[in-house]
Amino acid sequence: MVQDKCKELNTAINLYVIDSAESLEVFRLKYLTKKSPIQDLFSLLKDITLEEKKIAGQYINEVKQLAESKFEKYKESYLNLNIKNKTVIDYTLAHNGQKTGSRHPLQITLNNIIQIFSKLGFTVSEGPEIENDWHNFSALNFPAEHPARDMQDTFFVNNDYALRTHTSSVQVRLMEATKPPIRSLMPGRVYRNEAISARANCFFHQLEGLYIDKEVSFADLKYTLYEFVKKFFNNDVKVRFRPSYFPFTEPSAEMDISCQICKGKGCNVCKHSGWVEILGCGMVDPQVFTNCNIDKNIYSGFAFGMGIERLAMLQYGINDLRIFFDNDTRFLNQFVPEN
Repeated sequence: MVQDKCKELNTAINLYVIDSAESLEVFRLKYLTKKSPIQDLFSLLKDITLEEKKIAGQYINEVKQLAESKFEKYKESYLNLNIKNKTVIDYTLAHNGQKTGSRHPLQITLNNIIQIFSKLGFTVSEGPEIENDWHNFSALNFPAEHPARDMQDTFFVNNDYALRTHTSSVQVRLMEATKPPIRSLMPGRVYRNEAISARANCFFHQLEGLYIDKEVSFADLKYTLYEFVKKFFNNDVKVRFRPSYFPFTEPSAEMDISCQICKGKGCNVCKHSGWVEILGCGMVDPQVFTNCNIDKNIYSGFAFGMGIERLAMLQYGINDLRIFFDNDTRFLNQFVPEN
């Protein structure tokens, strides 16, 4: 019985056609695995005598060797050929100059701003985006009835906490924890409940600056901002200051520059006025010093705040703020640095 099955398998193996790597793999699975009919023959040995086992075992081994030799023969023809045709990667080779990614234009703009102010002695400070009432409002002279506390402007988490509406809250934390002199920038993301348009969004990126020391004047503020604008835009941009109001500075002003997109001719970014407001500024209100335990009779200082998106729009000639948040690679690929 075992001899007959061996003859059948012997014939089947000899007649099996191997003409590709795929058919070779099928042959291996069919005749050289633990579930192959050759292995099944070994299970028949338990039902025959010892003398018959010697003869039957010899037949089975001959069939097994036939299958193995045929597999090895065609293995040289097909499997080794595939290996030779494969590309071998040498991981020790030097970098081949693949294209790198790019920084987001907002990050590029922020880095440029920080670099300019760092040459004027400013460091960088950061704080939490979820802020309590004291640091976001009260310490900055926002009275309880101030419109900025209303739901139309602020995203409240609960009665005590809200998403910060400006990075001025970091100024408060810095003044509470640090003794003057202080000269620092506070970049970060802020949130306001506003309608989304080409000029506004419900969240945006802001950078504020604070300088506190003895005998700091409004002239120091103007000089600092003039130097920044001159370095940032690298041209003869026109600048003007307009009186304004902020609860935490007195006197206060807004700084406008000539529109860099339309060159003063008028567009949707400058509301066809030829001027674009880029920041608010002023001398720190003495009451803010008192709130933060700084002696207002010894120290004075100035603060300013600007939107990163607004400056990026002016620098790159972009007329719609919303494009910064679309994640469109056609837009972002324009900012890939040259290799």
